[in-house]
Amino acid sequence: MKVDVLLGLQWGDEGKGKIVDVLTPAYDIIARFQGGPNAGHTLEFKGQKYVLRSIPSGIFQGDKINVIGNGVVIDPALFKEEVKSLQASGHTLTERLLISKKAHLILPTHRLLDAAYEQAKGNAKIGTTGKGIGPTYTDKIGRNGLRVGDILHNFEEKYQRAINRHKEILKQLKFEYDLDTLEKEWFEGLECLKQFQLVDSEHFVNKNMLEGKKILAEGAQGTMLDIDFGSYPFVTSSNTVSAGACTGLGIAPNKLGTVYGIFKAYCTRVGSGPFPTELFDDTADEMRNKGVEYGSVTGRPRRCGWIDLVALRYAIMINGVSKLIMMKSDVMDMFETIKVCVSYKIGETEENDFPFEITENLSPVYIEIPGWKTDMTKMQSEDEFPEEFNAYLSFLEAELAIDIHIVSVGPDRKQTIMRYNE
Repeated sequence: MKVDVLLGLQWGDEGKGKIVDVLTPAYDIIARFQGGPNAGHTLEFKGQKYVLRSIPSGIFQGDKINVIGNGVVIDPALFKEEVKSLQASGHTLTERLLISKKAHLILPTHRLLDAAYEQAKGNAKIGTTGKGIGPTYTDKIGRNGLRVGDILHNFEEKYQRAINRHKEILKQLKFEYDLDTLEKEWFEGLECLKQFQLVDSEHFVNKNMLEGKKILAEGAQGTMLDIDFGSYPFVTSSNTVSAGACTGLGIAPNKLGTVYGIFKAYCTRVGSGPFPTELFDDTADEMRNKGVEYGSVTGRPRRCGWIDLVALRYAIMINGVSKLIMMKSDVMDMFETIKVCVSYKIGETEENDFPFEITENLSPVYIEIPGWKTDMTKMQSEDEFPEEFNAYLSFLEAELAIDIHIVSVGPDRKQTIMRYNE
């Protein structure tokens, strides 16, 4: 048995949480492999809306086991908020959620460092969410981090040593702060974290795989935010690509199975950084409003633009995508004409490959496709698709050389249409 992977192919916010929830009944275990509470996965069903930050999106489906893997970074204070919110809505977690001992902890001073570093950058800000993700991964790579398993071994001494080192950095940056409240909430969250089963997740995942259990690895953010292959330096601090499932869960590369790649029928991006197909007109506002394109964690409005097939082909290649899933098709219902970026013009040269760097002399090359001007939100099968929408799907499949197996026509889990006998 192999581990399937589900991840985003754009700049995040593709709708991964909804599809994990939809696919969960076919799996025994859902395991999150990277990212932190900066990644909000939004799910809607039975008239309720939920936003998950660290907890895998399979938590709502029956008695499935969910694992927070070693590649994830956890803020105990935010984790406690998430747990309380889910428990208040009637969802029990302690028997179904396991946490890797090797997952790194976001300390209260990591959040302060995040703010201090952004302040120091001035106009060159990355647009971080301020959750302490970057400084936590920095400490992890610098071998200064604290892991969940450290809670069980001489933790107070390790914690104080890390906090004192951060205080020295904050002093050098001349950053003013109040640590007391953050620290109080953090330690309360730590007590909540201790209620869950802390495991050697790499052993747990591999043993269950050998026993024939079906496992889905859930990614956060999107491929174009990958620390190595994204639009650096405007990226996140982890590997968001399928290879990240290997390091984030302890899975050998030859144990990866189907790779589900999720993309929107258009593009969005949050924060700073290049965005070749970004729009600055009424069309962008229409996409943003109909698609409710505001950060599920930060509330920040997302930048919107037409779909970018250059970036999408690149993401498919990097991830070895097996099956495509298109989200928010219904947002495009209102347009007479839909533009699709098929290549880039860099100076006088037309390029099909995603470049090392996106500069000001790069411009998207578009083709126009007729829109379908039909409300798709009530549709329940592929047979109901308008002819123009089928033409759009066929065009994308031809350009990307991979079939689109699932189409989402709304935020609710029921608004999901399976194709190709998924």
